Amino acid sequence: MRKDWTRAARFRVPGDRGAGTSGRNYEAYRHRYASASMSAPSHASKGHSSEGHASACPQSEAQDGQKHVPPERRHPIHLVPREVRNRPVIIFVTTCTAKRRQVLASASAHEAIVTAWCAASTWLVGRYVIMPDHIHLFCAPNGLDAPSLGHWMRLWKSLVTRSMGEPSGALWQRHHWDRRFRSGENYGDKWEYVRSNPVRHGYIADADDWPYQGELNVLRW
Repeated sequence: MRKDWTRAARFRVPGDRGAGTSGRNYEAYRHRYASASMSAPSHASKGHSSEGHASACPQSEAQDGQKHVPPERRHPIHLVPREVRNRPVIIFVTTCTAKRRQVLASASAHEAIVTAWCAASTWLVGRYVIMPDHIHLFCAPNGLDAPSLGHWMRLWKSLVTRSMGEPSGALWQRHHWDRRFRSGENYGDKWEYVRSNPVRHGYIADADDWPYQGELNVLRW
């Protein structure tokens, strides 16, 4: 029975001599492939994306010669606070309401927040300013066995949510922003800037007139 070589040739890889392709055809295929590669337009130019727009992220050279674009950080990174050489730890925190609902600047909300901070005493709250849709506060761990900042934040937020009669998960944004004070930074100067927030937003003319601010504990610095 004669073998159908025509049908079998359909599945041969061009240039595969083991499949029966001659050396002449192999060299011709290599020549055509190299010519097509050299004439093909480049889809990515240096410093630009494939659509021709300038890249917004810094690029680094990878080992294979291609550009590597680091992913954009969508959520804050929370570092573990540690005392170094007996230096005190003070962390500046900003947390917002879900969908930026303006429900915090009231006497009842102020009382609920302060009560929650006093109940969640594993961290100490120093000075704070409560805005309609977010809170600025300075805090410090209350002892070496204090839980993580994230755990403490979830605790007092849940207490406030319950006290204000809000559904679980409906009052606060999931993430918060925090930054640890560096050596040489002035706690008082930072506080003066933060307490001026109501003035910058046009709510009051004098920072002393904002009723939703205070200091629960004197933080060592």
